[in-house]
Amino acid sequence: MTKLYIPVLQVKVLALTDHDTMAGIPEAMSAAHKFGMRIIPGVEISALYSPREIAGAGEPVHILAYYGMCGPSRFDELERMLSDIRDGRYLRARNMLAKLNRLKVPIKWEHVTKIAGEGVAPGRLHIARAMVELGHVENVRQAFNKYIGDDGPAYATGSEPFAETVVQLISRTGGISALAHPWALKNPHAVIRALKCAGLNAMEVYRSDGKVDGFSELAEKYGFLKIGGSDFHGRGGKDESDIGTVKLAITTLCCFLKMARPIWCSAMKDILLKFAEEPSAANLGKIVKFGELINFDGFSSMDAGVDIVNLCLCSWLSNDGMEEVELEEVRLKLAHCVGKT
Repeated sequence: MTKLYIPVLQVKVLALTDHDTMAGIPEAMSAAHKFGMRIIPGVEISALYSPREIAGAGEPVHILAYYGMCGPSRFDELERMLSDIRDGRYLRARNMLAKLNRLKVPIKWEHVTKIAGEGVAPGRLHIARAMVELGHVENVRQAFNKYIGDDGPAYATGSEPFAETVVQLISRTGGISALAHPWALKNPHAVIRALKCAGLNAMEVYRSDGKVDGFSELAEKYGFLKIGGSDFHGRGGKDESDIGTVKLAITTLCCFLKMARPIWCSAMKDILLKFAEEPSAANLGKIVKFGELINFDGFSSMDAGVDIVNLCLCSWLSNDGMEEVELEEVRLKLAHCVGKT
């Protein structure tokens, strides 16, 4: 999981998009709040592009999902997909180790899981680090190029969903979807066309070295918002860009927020309307899991005169942001529910 090295870099806004998990978002938000930073909750979802939708076959594609401060509107649905992917990562890692062993590159499972950390589904980066530590390769890049890259002899697939399915789920759960590092794709044109039809919002174009020939034009051709990121994994070294090294113009951020705000506001409505169907202190705690930490112990019943909408908005938004959100429909429904209890 990505660790934050925030104060030194003076980053003001950071999108945390760990691979196939949002488990680190609450901790990141808590840490960032101390330094006056804003965290955009996100996740990088492993997927496959297959023109004929053949399970287990196709080109690996990474789809970024960016959510508002309230997080996904249907978190359980998203988490089921992410959980299935993580389960598949365990099987995939074991298959890779088996292939490496056959290639006379022995690595123990315990070594990889120790590098990954407790509760973290091991990925290729963890296997690559183990290979470096054991002296099988000189660096992580060599591990990918020689053994575990997409065309490598030790590569294996997991249980990744189809890329179009991922984009559609992000849309249903109130997120902005973006294609990550399209320059790594073998067939970017076909992937981009398919994801456009599925509802993709954006595409990474900017990176630290600026070498993105052709992808800016592709983004314009398909009407995608052009974004960028460091793809920082916390491993350090010269092969990885540091946080904040991709300089995005303020106009890029403004365009992103202009697109995102109505989608995120709609997600807020969905979350609060769903809460209105079953208002309780326990459910209140669940729906603000990505917001600022608030103690709900005192709210034993919903007829205690608590303005639930304002409470949630205080957790999710700044004072200025609260004024922009119109949730009268939600207030009325919650008032009706409370009045019946």
